[in-house]
Amino acid sequence: MTRSGVQGEDTREDAADASEREKTVRKDADEAVDGTGDGTEESRPRRRRRALRWTAVLLAAVLTGTAGAGYLYYEHLNDNIRQDALNLGDSKVAAPTPNAAGQTPLNILVIGSDARDSEENQQLGGARETFGSTPLADVQMLVHLSADRSNMSVVSMPRDTLLEIPKCTDPEDGTVYPASEGRVMTNQSLGHGGPGCTVATWQELTGIHIDHFVMVDFAGVVSMADAVGGVPVCVDANIHSRDGAGHGSGLKLEKGTHPVKGEQALQWLRTRYGFEDGSDLARAKAQHMYLNSMVRVLRENATLSSPNRLRRLAEEATEALTVDPGLDSVKKLYDLSTELRTVKPERITMTTMPNRYVGARVEPTEDAEQLFRLVREDIALDGKDAKEKPDAEPEPPADPAAPDDELAVQVRNGTRTAERGTAPGRANAIAGLLVERGFTKAVADPSVLPSEDRTVIRYPSADLEGDARRVAESLGIPASSVKRSTDVSGVTLVVGADWREGTAYREPGSDDSTPESAEALNGADDSACMHVNPGFTWS
Repeated sequence: MTRSGVQGEDTREDAADASEREKTVRKDADEAVDGTGDGTEESRPRRRRRALRWTAVLLAAVLTGTAGAGYLYYEHLNDNIRQDALNLGDSKVAAPTPNAAGQTPLNILVIGSDARDSEENQQLGGARETFGSTPLADVQMLVHLSADRSNMSVVSMPRDTLLEIPKCTDPEDGTVYPASEGRVMTNQSLGHGGPGCTVATWQELTGIHIDHFVMVDFAGVVSMADAVGGVPVCVDANIHSRDGAGHGSGLKLEKGTHPVKGEQALQWLRTRYGFEDGSDLARAKAQHMYLNSMVRVLRENATLSSPNRLRRLAEEATEALTVDPGLDSVKKLYDLSTELRTVKPERITMTTMPNRYVGARVEPTEDAEQLFRLVREDIALDGKDAKEKPDAEPEPPADPAAPDDELAVQVRNGTRTAERGTAPGRANAIAGLLVERGFTKAVADPSVLPSEDRTVIRYPSADLEGDARRVAESLGIPASSVKRSTDVSGVTLVVGADWREGTAYREPGSDDSTPESAEALNGADDSACMHVNPGFTWS
């Protein structure tokens, strides 16, 4: 990995602006801390706002947008930030189409590395036999900021999710990491060239375009958790995360709500032994509780007020970061934080990718694809998006449908998209389904492989409209997806990218609710409490 200094595109004008901001920020903070403002009622909330602008922590920047302190020691801090390529894979995912206002969503992959590549990381991470080994991406969270900047969704992928890692190429030395042979744990992606392969793996699985990544290690989490100060967390019983063999994070808390910071915050974020069933799923839930609580703390309290403390924090925070080139300066991180700043806790939704067990590992379920679709289509996971009025149903056809066993239907596989290949066997599967339902003349047409985002039924002339509608009705396809077209010679069903699996068709947008299996947690929920496994309690 390379360290990036002040990049060529950071002009002298930018540096001059940064210097002016630094002077202003220093003056504002000194007034906020020393009480040297004018002392009026009007000045007090201004001082509180100034103090809030000083918070410069990684996840605070990503999740709450309070990274104004980054302008301190501007050039020096830029040199601290490490960078790596955004995407090491061959496949690219197109950026979302802008909305009516010209805005597009932002997707940032937050990666927690378990690297034990320094004395401090080794001491914090334990497992001395792994010192210097290939790091793993043990925390993976996709932060999605909506196009209109009104809401934020976070999707965690369990580290032991089984999937295929694509081929990745290190742009620095040309090293090629072949695609995995079959499915492996997702956390191994970091060892295939770096965080850019983790990004490629996410895009391959989800079809979601990722704009940026931010990666941090054990030591970085501790330093930034220290800076934030106490973040309240809750356990429903006394807990000590340590088993007879010495496994566990070492977290020890009494029943109830307690503030954690520094190394204890890292213990909370890493705890698996002692929470619920001891799985990575429980750990993800605990991480969501901590992050939601941290967001509330940072919004409600100006706790970071000492200029010296903040200068030290700025050093620690930037040294802890590895980012893609699009975030390789403090100015770019600050601009990103500005984008995120307006989202209130009640519009933040934390989720875990829906999954099922495969032995001791997990794999994505059909609900996971539903969750990924909501993110791809920029639909808020809290269900508070404004709903458009549904299209009116078309007028009934003039000619009635022929008997089902007399209807000739061609079925084509149109599941291919720019991001994903054709789902094999779909035309045969749906043609077979129609035959089972009495449409004995339905046949698959493998000679044509179109590309359709949504499943559609086309017919060439008015006398076949009733037949096409009847086929749609039998499969649960809406009448609005039945189209007249001279591109076909008879009733033709094109299975689209919205029906890549299964035999039950679900119209896109017909169910935009977040699956219950995603275990959504609202950012304003301060009542959440982790369940302690009785085997890890004490009295």
